[in-house]
Amino acid sequence: MEAGLSIFPVILFLIFLFLLDSFKLVIRKYLFAAILWGSFSAVLAYYLNTFIPELTNMQFLTLSRYVAPATEEIIKMLFILLIIAKKRVGFMIDAAIYGFAVGAGFALAENLFYLKTTDDPNLWIWIIRGFGTAFMHGGCSSLAAVILIAAKTRSRFNRGNILIALLAAYSIHSAFNHFYVDPVAQTFGIIILLPLIFILIFRYNEKQLQNWLEIEFNSEIELLNMINSGRFLATRAGEYLASVKSRFPAETIVDMYCFIRVYLELSIKAKRNIMLKESGFPVIIESDLAEKINELVQLRKQIGKVGELTLSPLIRMNYQNLWKINSLK
Repeated sequence: MEAGLSIFPVILFLIFLFLLDSFKLVIRKYLFAAILWGSFSAVLAYYLNTFIPELTNMQFLTLSRYVAPATEEIIKMLFILLIIAKKRVGFMIDAAIYGFAVGAGFALAENLFYLKTTDDPNLWIWIIRGFGTAFMHGGCSSLAAVILIAAKTRSRFNRGNILIALLAAYSIHSAFNHFYVDPVAQTFGIIILLPLIFILIFRYNEKQLQNWLEIEFNSEIELLNMINSGRFLATRAGEYLASVKSRFPAETIVDMYCFIRVYLELSIKAKRNIMLKESGFPVIIESDLAEKINELVQLRKQIGKVGELTLSPLIRMNYQNLWKINSLK
């Protein structure tokens, strides 16, 4: 009974979040990696939080309320920073799920440790650990992930935003450990509020994602058709490229033209696969995808930073667009 109450609630809630992801943005191997990192984080945090009091003669209450929340949230957040750096997370939806998975892994390892070292028969202890503490860990990591990806997609990803994400997670974690509210009431509050918050985040982000797919997808198909039919110069994009051709060598203008065409092809295929996932169909992986991606990378190098900035009114290689292309790998 104790094992079930302390372990299964957070697993069931993670499955619930995974099912809420109608666009199937979450990659399963990264989801499992997030859980594993969370479990490893719990082990590492345990040794750190054991070493710090021995080194500083710190009281347990001070450690629990102020120090442990910092060490634990920093270690957990490292995974989110890693997958953002690798461009494996693109929207709030998948960021929230990966974040919660890290917290779930942490809570699972922590609760298993308590099960082995504590034989308290009081079920309320295990209810609080299984629903309250476990959901708190998942919620804090998820909140940090949402803040980080929001900053990244708005091109505001810097040390300040990383600190904001960490402080947000730390503040909730520290407040939870202070037990300002009765632990049972606190746990029931988390059970009620956390699913509502996630549902609101998912609904808001799914609308954004739907608009992004519909608006860009149609315009990109239209522009690619114009290019393939030799009518590119009749478009506004073609007129713009013609207006800047005097600033660059002829071969760079050709590279820019090719860059636009290859980018549009890959972007359309990435959006097509997202829509196929949403509809429950298998994605299509063409045999020349890797070659096309390499071609895009090479063309980006050839046009250089100045060329890329010149094309930014047409194609902006921001984080979300890079994630989109990266999702084809």
